[in-house]
Amino acid sequence: MGLGWRGTGGAIQKRTEESWYHLVALLLLCGFWEAHTQTDDGKSVYFWETGPWGRCMGSDCGLGGSQSRAVWCAHVDGWTTLHTNCDQAQRPSNQRNCFRVCDWHKDLYDWKLGAWNECVPVSARTFGAPRQFTCSGGEEGIQTREVGCILKSDGSPAEDAICEYFEPKPRLEQACLIPCPQDCVVSEYSPWTSCSKTCGTGLRNRVRSVLVPPLFGGAACPNLTEFQSCKPGPCTGPEGMYSLRVGPWNPCALPQTRTARQVKRRKGKGQGLRERAGVKDPETRELIQKKRTRNRLNRQESPFWDIQVGYQNREVTCIHRNGSTVGRNMCLTRDLPLTIQSCVLPKDCKLTDWTIWSPCTKTCMNPESPRGNRTRTRQVLQFPVGEGAECPPLEEFESCEPQGESIPPCATYTWRTTEWSDCRVDTLLSQQDRRRSNLTGLCGGGLQTREVYCVQANAELLKYLNDLREKDKAGQTQKQQKPSVPPLLSITFQITASRPVENKLCEGPIPNRSQLCQIPCPIDCEVSPWGAWGPCTFENCDDQAGKKGFKLRKRQITNEPTGGPGNCPHLVEAVPCDEPTCYDWQLISLSPCIPDDGKQCGSGTMIVQVQCVNSNGETVDRNLCTSNPTPEPVPCEVPCSRDCVLSDWTSWSTCSQTCSSKTIEGKQMRTRSILAYNAGEGGALCPNSSALQEVRNCNEHPCTVYHWQTGPWGPCTEDPSTSSFNTSVGVQPNSDGEVPCSMGMQTRKVICVRVNVGQVPPKKCPDGPRPSTMRPCQLPCKKDCIMTPFSDWATCPITCDAAGVAVKKKQSRKRLIIQMPSNGGQECPEVLEEERDCEVPKICPGFRWKTHKWRKCQLVTWFLRQDTPGAQETCGPGLQTRAVSCRQLDGTQADISECLKFAKAMPAITQRCQLPCQDDCQLTNWSKFSSCTADCVGVRTRKRSLIGYIEEACIIPCPSDCKLSEWSNWSRCSKSCGSGVKVRSKWLREKPYNGGRPCPKLDHINQAQVYEVVPCQSDCKQYVWVAEPWSVWKVSNVDLKENCGEGVQTRRVRCMLNTIDGPSESVEDYLCDPEEMPLGARESRLPCPEDCVLSDWGPWSRCTLPCTRSNYRVRTAYTIRPPSVGRECPDTTEKEPCSLNLNCFNYFYNITDWSTCQLSPNAVCGGGIKTRMLDCVRSDGKSVDIKFCEEMNLEKKWQMNISCVVECPVNCQLSEWSAWSECSQTCGLEGKMWRQRSVVQASQGDGRPCPSQMEQWKPCPVRPCYRWQYSPWSECRVENVVCGHGMRFRNLSCFVSDGSSDGEGSLVDEELCSSLEVAVDGDKQIRLKESCVLPCPGECYLMEWSDWSSCVNICAKEAGVDFASVQVRSRAVLAQEPENLQLCPDQEWESQPCTGGECFDYKWFSSIGPNSTRPLIWCQRSDGLNVTGGCPPMNPPEDNSSCDPPCLMPKSFCSEAGICMCEEGFTEVLSSTGQLDQCAPIPILEIPTAGDKKGDVKTSRAINPTLPTTIQPGRNGRTWYLQPYGPDGKLKMWVYGVAAGAFVLLIFIVSMIYLACKKPKRPQRQRQQNNRLKPLTLAYDGDTDM
Repeated sequence: MGLGWRGTGGAIQKRTEESWYHLVALLLLCGFWEAHTQTDDGKSVYFWETGPWGRCMGSDCGLGGSQSRAVWCAHVDGWTTLHTNCDQAQRPSNQRNCFRVCDWHKDLYDWKLGAWNECVPVSARTFGAPRQFTCSGGEEGIQTREVGCILKSDGSPAEDAICEYFEPKPRLEQACLIPCPQDCVVSEYSPWTSCSKTCGTGLRNRVRSVLVPPLFGGAACPNLTEFQSCKPGPCTGPEGMYSLRVGPWNPCALPQTRTARQVKRRKGKGQGLRERAGVKDPETRELIQKKRTRNRLNRQESPFWDIQVGYQNREVTCIHRNGSTVGRNMCLTRDLPLTIQSCVLPKDCKLTDWTIWSPCTKTCMNPESPRGNRTRTRQVLQFPVGEGAECPPLEEFESCEPQGESIPPCATYTWRTTEWSDCRVDTLLSQQDRRRSNLTGLCGGGLQTREVYCVQANAELLKYLNDLREKDKAGQTQKQQKPSVPPLLSITFQITASRPVENKLCEGPIPNRSQLCQIPCPIDCEVSPWGAWGPCTFENCDDQAGKKGFKLRKRQITNEPTGGPGNCPHLVEAVPCDEPTCYDWQLISLSPCIPDDGKQCGSGTMIVQVQCVNSNGETVDRNLCTSNPTPEPVPCEVPCSRDCVLSDWTSWSTCSQTCSSKTIEGKQMRTRSILAYNAGEGGALCPNSSALQEVRNCNEHPCTVYHWQTGPWGPCTEDPSTSSFNTSVGVQPNSDGEVPCSMGMQTRKVICVRVNVGQVPPKKCPDGPRPSTMRPCQLPCKKDCIMTPFSDWATCPITCDAAGVAVKKKQSRKRLIIQMPSNGGQECPEVLEEERDCEVPKICPGFRWKTHKWRKCQLVTWFLRQDTPGAQETCGPGLQTRAVSCRQLDGTQADISECLKFAKAMPAITQRCQLPCQDDCQLTNWSKFSSCTADCVGVRTRKRSLIGYIEEACIIPCPSDCKLSEWSNWSRCSKSCGSGVKVRSKWLREKPYNGGRPCPKLDHINQAQVYEVVPCQSDCKQYVWVAEPWSVWKVSNVDLKENCGEGVQTRRVRCMLNTIDGPSESVEDYLCDPEEMPLGARESRLPCPEDCVLSDWGPWSRCTLPCTRSNYRVRTAYTIRPPSVGRECPDTTEKEPCSLNLNCFNYFYNITDWSTCQLSPNAVCGGGIKTRMLDCVRSDGKSVDIKFCEEMNLEKKWQMNISCVVECPVNCQLSEWSAWSECSQTCGLEGKMWRQRSVVQASQGDGRPCPSQMEQWKPCPVRPCYRWQYSPWSECRVENVVCGHGMRFRNLSCFVSDGSSDGEGSLVDEELCSSLEVAVDGDKQIRLKESCVLPCPGECYLMEWSDWSSCVNICAKEAGVDFASVQVRSRAVLAQEPENLQLCPDQEWESQPCTGGECFDYKWFSSIGPNSTRPLIWCQRSDGLNVTGGCPPMNPPEDNSSCDPPCLMPKSFCSEAGICMCEEGFTEVLSSTGQLDQCAPIPILEIPTAGDKKGDVKTSRAINPTLPTTIQPGRNGRTWYLQPYGPDGKLKMWVYGVAAGAFVLLIFIVSMIYLACKKPKRPQRQRQQNNRLKPLTLAYDGDTDM
């Protein structure tokens, strides 16, 4: 009881708070009353209560677990008591067995989700009455489903706790949307029909059709027909009240009295014998004729048709206008319609049982390949006859996989490729500039191609397995010993080329047919300039016989060429000389001049310091030079104080000639100058000017220079001295990537050449530097041609002409070259493709129906038609049949199932016929037309057919690439010392068009030029300043006696190109460093006699690092002439402090940026080298010679060269156009033929991009479109009567059109459609007649079905939900007699789903006619169609009756005065004619009262005017509605007044605030006020946020 109370209390909590207290009190009272009652009855007030079950525990998984719960005794008042107070017999169990879930149970159990139930409105699930609302789009609802835990194996239910252990329980309900009821929508009425009678009282009808059916509980469809009585005029005679009505034909049946007739015939056998010779009665004659006919049918008819001719009859009755049946004599008619006729008994199609399934078309095992198919068939036992059921399909397919153990694997196919062709750069070049014809020596990036073909990957395995199966069949495997290794593991395949198959068999991506490749560019040999001529030396110092010697000069290889140093020019040149020597003394230095006999001045000598060197300038032992005299001391002169002082000799100049001849001699010159003149008397005199210059001969060797010249290395040939086996075992590939097979020998020609003369005898050249004429080489292996076997012959297409004769075709096969021959290998055969004629089949495949002759016309049995006219004559309508058989195209017999499969529709086997009676008009068949007999009015015809079409040539513009000029020459390096840049450029010759290769990025300044800038390095010693000796002093202040004083000296300074032999030629001064330019003039004092004479200052010593002023640099001079007694020499040492960047410098390396990728001159693209330069930079930023940094041993950690790749500008390469496809249409003007091409090589770099047009189309040859087409149905025809069941007919005609969708076509001769299958819009069942009903006069009947309406989508636009698309058709009722309206049938409609429907809106529209005061109101669909239904109900419709025009605007109503007004909270906006145009919401001014908690805040805001303010909680104030707009829609005058008053009030308030806040001025404390205001001024910085 306590539990029951608690449940009730729980329900009470769901009620409102106010009623909760009352209900609780009432229930407690009832509870106490009931408890007292129980106590009074002697029942216990104690009961058992239980807690929830605990967790399932146990050691085993599954049902072996256990769980427990708490059980206690409780009082009805809720408190717990002793267990003894409760009934022990009713104590619940506190333990039970349970299912213990383990992790592996996850694979055994799962949630089973049921289907969602119907969507239930939310309002139906809440307490109280359903809420009334206006449906907009749809109503929110809830749908539920069942969810339970099941055992996967058998689907049996299990505890939910098992599944909840792994996954939460799926939701049991979800929100849904219930669509709004969709009322039936109908179209407008059609025009009124004419009156059903020509006189008297009749009816006119107008009808409409259903556009949208009623859905989701919407309103049903209204009447589709509207009737209106009509009276054309009084009838002058009696009205036709009766009509003859023909009923439908009854089912075909056999005569039921056949047995009775046979018995009757046996009873009258004697009479029959007596009358045998007499005239037979019609029935007897007919029986005999039928027996003969039946015998003939049995002989000739096909066993597939069991044709039985029976009879069928129909009723003919007389009908009154009111629909009642009267006697036939009331209907006056001359000829009664036929009431009995022959017919074919309907027989359904009968088939045999299905055959067993055929073997699977897939005979191998491969799960990845498509499944195979198997078929089963059944045969026709009985074709349908009459109206019998048609035959179902005779063949059935299903997918399958082969079954069994010894199923071989499927053939697998894979792509194979031939070897890559040789890398070709000219292919790449030809894509870019076809005018570039010099293709020799091209290198760098190129293109190589290969062919791709498809082969069977496991052909060898399948062949092996097939051989095993054949051995098993022959029984040979039993005799052989079982191999110890499984056969499949011991297969050895011969490595041969696979046979190519059709490419369509291979799947997956096709390997690339082309790729970029690299031809290594040959590195040219680079050599240094020639060195100086060496001394005259013997050819061989070990053999010094003879006096002939050579002077040699050499140069070194600075860049190793491809193929080794043998490809370099000669490195040694020689000239013959006399008196050769192998060793000589070399001067090291001269000591200062030492006067003889210890004197201070006068003649003296300089001691020579020498070393012994060989012809290469290398220091050797001094004993080797003993054969040559040691150099003697050099005499010299130390001037005395009164002597003339001369400078030292300059160095010898560069020799003017490199060799000497009879007309040419080399000369060298050196000079010296006068430093001080002598005293007048006693001193040594100065020499004349000629003695200041010396000239000597140089390079006295003759100009006959010899050197060895080498030819190119010959081909590598076999060396007879080595093994001749051509094998490649264990030999590494050479630099060209080819595997060498053996060692060979190369030779070259070496000759002695005299420069500018030619070849001379070898003895003219020295033997020492003679190059070798032979060297070993590696022979590459021979490569034979490798080809695939021929592919299988292509299948022969079987085509037949119109006469059924097979057309000869050809089939072909091909093979591919996998490896081209090289190095003398076996050549490839020339024939790569073979072709042969196909075998022509004797009979073209195809089948046709053959029809046989029509049988005799069969009438209805005589005893059934004996009462009809003509029964005694055996005439009238009947039925005849014919046989149909199946033939091949050549006429031979074929199985009828073949024609059912491949032939056209089967011809008819029965037709109506007529046996003419004696009184009938009989006509023969039509004869041929006669020739025209008249000259002017005769008609003759002619025909023509379409034999061709016009083709017009079109031009597709070819793409033209961007054309640039060749590279210009490199400019000179921008710096003469260190790293600079050099530039070359290209100019734009022709812009690209028609999709050609685009131009590279042009210079942004000059849009027609392309630059390439690379770093360059200039030798800082390349250009040097050369200063000539100082000129003679020009004394400005002349002391004629002393010949001394202040004077000027000048000299010529030139910038010259420095060579190994010294400065050679003058160049522009800007090439030399201007900072290092020597002085060209100097002012000094010419020493007087007896003065000290010093030499010029030597070079400054280098400052030691770091550069601080505490360090000094010095330079020195030495005394040339000592002064006389009493005079002193000036200081011979000068020093200055070291200052950074003035005379002391730091040095560091500077690395330049990487250059662009530099290619070989003959390369277009591909691999190249990026370089960068290393500079030595002085601390003031000047580039200096690299030796300054090297002397400081600075670290060089940079890589100066890296490899790079210039992307090859590969043009897009396309495949050839495919063959034109079949026409998309077999006829007409809209057919198109397509062809495609594919991208073989995508464009790369700046190559020509691929065109967007990868397919082309052209119109097909124009052929007229012929088709079979029905004519419209004829009117319903009932023979010789007015109404009833009849037939309607239509014809099948041949039409021609242009194939367009809107082309109706024209009627043409049927023979033009003779080659087409007889079908209309794909339907082979031709129906040219059908039964119909012609209504009798006065009858009410259903019209024919209307056309299907357009597809309509039922949707909720507000929710964005589509429910369904539907279309509908309907049948309306037509009535002819007002008295028969109650007998009319019900109207009909039917719907069907459709796709692609449109979602429509429906709106009310109204207008006032020119002659009407009341408006015309109608509903219109959003597509402009006027409809009935679909529009929302007008609001409020009952109030609009007194307003003219009615109030149709939202929030409007009709007032008592008959004027349209707006609801409260909206203002009227009128049109120019004074009519209500719309109701606009107005703002609401809320004036709170004192009781409002928000009374201290005045707000004016707009609220939703659709919500009445009386129901808004917490609003206890008054609301005033101010109408600012007048009836004309303009602002009222009081609005302007209120605005003006508010503005004046605002000005007044602002003024008062200003006056109240303004403080009076205090002049005597103005300074202090300013100080007080200053913080405020500083605090406010103009920020508007303050």
